[in-house]
Amino acid sequence: MRHFSNICSLALFTLLTCTGQAEDAPKVEELYKTNCASCHGEALQGGSGTSLIGEVWKHGDSDAEITQSIAKGYPQMGMIAWEGALKSDQIRSLVIYIREKRQQARLQKTPPPKPLPDQPVKTQKETYRLQKVTDGLHDPWAIAFLPDGRMLVTEKAGPLRIVAADGTVQPEPVHGTPPVTAIGQGGMLAVALHPDYAKNGWIYLSFSDGFKDENGKDKALTAIVRGRIKDGAWVDQEWIWRGDRKFYSGAGVHFGSRFVFDQGYVYFVIGERGGGMEAQDVKRPNGKIFRLFDDGRIPKDNPFVGQEGSEPGIWSYGHRNPQGMTKDPRDGSIWETEHGPRGGDEFNQILKGRNYGWPVICHGMNYDGRPMRDTVGTAKEGMEQPVAFWVPSIAPCGLTIYIGDQFPQWKYDFFAGSLKAQELHRLHVADGKVTEEEIILKGIGRIRDVVSGPDGAIYLVLNQPDMIVRLVKVDAMAAR
Repeated sequence: MRHFSNICSLALFTLLTCTGQAEDAPKVEELYKTNCASCHGEALQGGSGTSLIGEVWKHGDSDAEITQSIAKGYPQMGMIAWEGALKSDQIRSLVIYIREKRQQARLQKTPPPKPLPDQPVKTQKETYRLQKVTDGLHDPWAIAFLPDGRMLVTEKAGPLRIVAADGTVQPEPVHGTPPVTAIGQGGMLAVALHPDYAKNGWIYLSFSDGFKDENGKDKALTAIVRGRIKDGAWVDQEWIWRGDRKFYSGAGVHFGSRFVFDQGYVYFVIGERGGGMEAQDVKRPNGKIFRLFDDGRIPKDNPFVGQEGSEPGIWSYGHRNPQGMTKDPRDGSIWETEHGPRGGDEFNQILKGRNYGWPVICHGMNYDGRPMRDTVGTAKEGMEQPVAFWVPSIAPCGLTIYIGDQFPQWKYDFFAGSLKAQELHRLHVADGKVTEEEIILKGIGRIRDVVSGPDGAIYLVLNQPDMIVRLVKVDAMAAR
């Protein structure tokens, strides 16, 4: 962004009468239209002021630099300082809005690849071909691979399906899996095999466990079980984690989920269920990542063990709705992606006892374009910053680190799926920072899960359309 023009109206000083409550604040679209559009254009294309969706910004295009441009201005260039008229959260909302529009313009100008079936797609480092595995599923949510090449796939309404290596879906679901309370985003969620599955046969499920209250209303919370499959039936079930019923909610949002296993422990996600500040309360399970022994016992070295009233299984807190989690096999580090509100989707490294800030700090705003009530800004002492965040929101779902051999140039890169944007992002991490990011496909469906398959392909679980597809290697010479 170069600068904002002096034509912007000083009427803003008397126009804005915010009380500090998010509901009373002008929406960001109104802020922009009233105070910026006359200079920079209704579509941010520029006018008497410069374009805000161009690629070259004279004073820098980081969040901090854009904020500085709005707040302090450049009087010598005709750009007034807005910090006396706009609250800091309103300035932040304008930064988000500008970023949204700029990214939309960028993707229109240079759209990411939308692969056609069996047609080669060349990316920065590898060339792949998209293949359909199966479309015989309804609202699939997660995938896990059995040693013989078959796949276990959860369907949101509750069934656990078995899919043959050739994509044939077994007609009957696995019988006897726990019932789900499928309200809103809830249902049968993640599935994972114990690392020693070949010896013990344990399969782990996360799902929205529920009951009806005295008024007949459904209440639900994510719960974890393990069991085995024998002759098409779910048997030997054991509860790994189940919350106190007082924490169950009738909200239809933010169940979280995903599993990671490491050194005898299982890590899993309990979403904040729309509870906002409940994510900050370690006496509640909402908005937390848990760490238990793989049989459900509580490790004595968990960070909140012994703290009166706390949930002893908590490993980290201050999360909103993580729906992607994976482990880097090189060092055992755990990484996750989680949904922000409008803007502020996060990519985090998960560390013991850390507070990831939701909703006190956030890089997004309310869906309606107003600042968030509980958010004090994008940073606060004692709260973790994301390794990366997305503005506009991509609605991240599914995360894997590539460990196969088909794509050597992608080895140990992270692949994050997205629901809203229907994108697959490749992230290269070095020294704890994202040094490369590339959208390697877009527009084939809502990506619900991403898995580095045992055959070296990358598998995607899609919704709308409901399919499983995979990315397979194409020799660069053969693709010419």
